[in-house]
Order: sequence, then structure tokens, then C-alpha cells
Amino acid sequence: MASQTFGSRLRHAWNAFLNRDPPGRSGEGYSYRPDRVRLNRSNDRTIMTAINTRIAMDAAAITINHVRLDENGRYDETVDSGLNSCLNLSGNKDQTGRALRYDMFLSMLDEGCIALVPIDVDYDGKTGKTQIESMRVGRVLEWYPDDVRLEVYNDRTGRKEEITLPKTQVALVENPFYAVMNEPNGTVQRLIRKLNLMDVIDEQVGSGKLDLIIQLPYVVKGETRRKQAEERRAQIEQQLAGSKYGIAYTDGTEHITQLNRSLENNLLKTVEYLTNMAYSQLGITPEIMNGTASDAVMTNYENRTIEPIVAAAVDEIRRKFLTEDDRANRESVMYFRDPFKLTPVSAVAEMADKFTRNEIMTSNEFRQAIGMKPSKDPKADELRNANISQSSEEIAAQNKTITAGRDAVERSIANQNG
Repeated sequence: MASQTFGSRLRHAWNAFLNRDPPGRSGEGYSYRPDRVRLNRSNDRTIMTAINTRIAMDAAAITINHVRLDENGRYDETVDSGLNSCLNLSGNKDQTGRALRYDMFLSMLDEGCIALVPIDVDYDGKTGKTQIESMRVGRVLEWYPDDVRLEVYNDRTGRKEEITLPKTQVALVENPFYAVMNEPNGTVQRLIRKLNLMDVIDEQVGSGKLDLIIQLPYVVKGETRRKQAEERRAQIEQQLAGSKYGIAYTDGTEHITQLNRSLENNLLKTVEYLTNMAYSQLGITPEIMNGTASDAVMTNYENRTIEPIVAAAVDEIRRKFLTEDDRANRESVMYFRDPFKLTPVSAVAEMADKFTRNEIMTSNEFRQAIGMKPSKDPKADELRNANISQSSEEIAAQNKTITAGRDAVERSIANQNG
């Protein structure tokens, strides 16, 4: 940096506030993010918002990769493709790969069925292959025999627009818990209706109305008596409205009955019953929601709830976005869950010993799994049991390898000097 001249630094310097050329703005401007997930109005004020968000966050934490398999159908390597980039690095100009997965799972739980739409696709005329460069989550509006009508956010105009695409070009992911969460008579929809009804009752109780019945000391039948009753009611309203503490007086012969007492009904018990039923049918417990669940509960939750949701998305992506030639070349889409995420620190040492001793993982692979730098020692990359002494043949082969490597280095140095 010291060798650079002042003029060269000026030519290469840039500041966000000083070099402010007016950018060319296109589309409409909003005070909020227009492509954010908007839940249904029946769900956005209920407990289902928290449940859907929790499930979507846990499902988005699972990695989905475009991979290549070996001859036995096992994971061999990750394919550097546009599909893999959209799912992990950048879904589009507004969302990261994880944000796209979260959008997909949250919208799927809320809508019941969503479409994962390739937006920017690059077609190679020489090879005939297509490369997906960006993707968006769309809402299904209408179903046709071979097409679907979708509502998708257009990042060029800044608005959600309706388009019709063939079913073969979009991934239609359906919620595996559709019968429980999205059916009109499902448990969750019944719970939502009961919760909305409780909100209506609470608003009525807290609306400030007194709901009084005034019993006057005369019979209200004729027109004159009705006018007197209306005047008396207006006088009490004026007394209550004009009083600092809401106090009014009545005649000794008048009786007042208040009606806005809490009514005895089974609505709260019904809500509690439906909430517990929804939890059990979705495989969720209150401990999962507040983060105090045990390892066994979390394992059951991930196997019964998260895995079916992620598998539904992965199967549809593999079916729609991989061609016959891709599958013939042993390409696939797989999801991977970090097995060490829920592992307590007390069990890490024992797991490290068992995984390396049984030659399942090398030392460097386990160091990477727990967030440590790989060791420079060549033995750390060997898949062997370090507790067993090596035989004389293994030692001789290892020494031969070391000697060959040393000779190669010496020859390279001699060639450079010569």
C-alpha cells in the first residue's frame, strides 16, 4: 500500500456517500418489503403463526444439495450448479438460499400447496441443458389439467403478478399435514375458528359498553310513556358520560340490571382441547416451542414433523428440476441434517472416540464437525484406529510413501537449482 501513489488510490477509491451517482430506479417503491411472506388473515393472529414459524425455521435449517451419487446410489459429491446455488447461496436478488427455503416451508404450511418457480433460466444451445439462476415461491391460484395459474413476485416491476406455467416447469410442493392443517374441517382450522370467536367475545367485553336494563316504575306501553323512558335513558347516559368516575343516580323506585357479566360457556375448554389435539397431531410439544425439549423429544419431532415436510420438497424438486439425462448421470437432490447440532458438550468426547476408533470419521472430519480447524498432521486425514498399533507391513508401506515424497521434493529442488 505504501508503494501506491496518491493518484492511483484516487482512481480506485470508492465511497458509498461521496460517489453517489443517481441510480436508475425502476418499478414502484414501498415502505415495506413487498416480497415478504404474508400469512392468511385467518392465521396471522392465532397461535398457528408461532407454530408455522417454528416448523419452517427448523425445516429451513436442513441443508438441501444438488449431488452426484456413486454406483451404489450413495452420496459422492456436491454438484456446482445453479440449482444448488439457489438452494444454498442465493435464491434470487432479494433472498439467500436459506431465506428461500424458509419462504417455501412457511408458505407451504400456510397455503397447503405452493409452487417453486424458476424465474431466470439460462439455456445452453450446444449442450441443450438449462441452468436455473433464480427462483421464487409462488401461490397457486387455479389448477388446470396441464398448467397452473400462479401469483409470483416480479422483482423487475416490484409487484406480485399472475402467470400461467406448465406443471412440468414448476415444483408443486404440498403440505404432508394438509388434512390436519389446511382442510376446512381439520383440527387446526377448527382451532383457528374458535380462537377468532374468542377474539370477538373479548372485543365485545372490552368495548366500553355497560349493557344496562333500566326497570322504570311504570308500564311503558303508550307513546307518552315511551318518550319518558327514552328521556330517562338519555339522562342516565349524560350522567355517566359527564361524570369523572362514571357515576350516575337513579330514583329509589327504579331498578338497574347489568348484562355484561362473563358468560358461562365451554369455549375456553374447547380451545384448550383443540390446541392439545393439534400439538399431538403435528408432533409438537410446548417444550419444543419454548426450547426446553429433551433429546428424545427433539428426535421424535424431527423424524415425525420436519422430515416429512423436507422430504416432500426434495422429492418434488428432484422430480421437476432434474432431467432424465441428469438422473442417468447419477445426479440427485438430497437433504442433510447435522447430527451434532443437538449433541451436548458432555457427549462430544465420547462420540469423537467412537467415530474415529470405528473408522467412521477421520480426526479432521470430526474437528470440522465441531467447528475446529483441521490439523496439519497427515495422520489426521487417515481413516484408521489410532488405538491399534500398526503392523510391520503397514509401517514399511508408510515409510516407503514418506521416502518417495521426500525424494520427489528433493528432485524438484534440484531441478529448480539446476
